[in-house]
Amino acid sequence: MPDRQPDPSGTDPEPGEVPGIAPSPGVIPTGSRVLLLNATFEPLAVVTSKRAVVLMLTGKAECVEAALEGAFHSESLTIPAPSVMRLSRYVRVPYRRSVPMTRAGVLRRDGRRCAYCSKRADTIDHVVPRSRGGQHTWDNCVAACRLCNSRKADRLLAELGWTLPTPPRPPNRHAGGIMVLAVEPLPAWEPWLSAA
Repeated sequence: MPDRQPDPSGTDPEPGEVPGIAPSPGVIPTGSRVLLLNATFEPLAVVTSKRAVVLMLTGKAECVEAALEGAFHSESLTIPAPSVMRLSRYVRVPYRRSVPMTRAGVLRRDGRRCAYCSKRADTIDHVVPRSRGGQHTWDNCVAACRLCNSRKADRLLAELGWTLPTPPRPPNRHAGGIMVLAVEPLPAWEPWLSAA
C-alpha cells in the first residue's frame, strides 16, 4: 500500500473527512433519530436515520414528515432526511403490562434532576438501599446527582433527615411511553406522541 501523500494545505484531515471537500452544513448525521410509526400511526420505535432510509428504499416505510434541512444523496437519487416515518404494513406488538425499568428511564422520568437537591442528575439512587431490602423498581429508584448519591450511601432518608418532594412511581403507560423514556422526543414528534 503506497504512503499517503501530504495535504498541500499542511493540515491533516479528520478521519472520514475528504481532503479538499468541505462538509455540507445541512447534512444529517447517520446517527440522527427518526420516529417510526406503525401502519396505524401509533408510535412504534425510534430508529437511526440510516435505518430509516434503508426502510424507505426497500419499500417497507414511507416518510410522513421530513426533517427541516438535510438530505441523503447518491449518484442518481436524493432523499429528504426523514423525521417521522410510517411502516407500510401493520406490525403486531406484544402488549407489556409494565414499562421496563432502566437507568435511562428513571433519569428521563425525573427530568434529569436530582430528587434530593434539584441539581443535574447523572446517576440513580435506591430510596431504600438494596443492602437494606430495597427493590430495584420504579417505586424505589430516583434520579440523583453524584454528590447526593455519595452522601446518602446505604442510609435511609429518615436517618439523614431528607424527604422526597414527590414519591417515585412507575411512568404512565401512554402511547410511546417506553421509547420516550429512553430518548428525548423531538418537537416534530409531538403530534404523533400526544394523539396516540
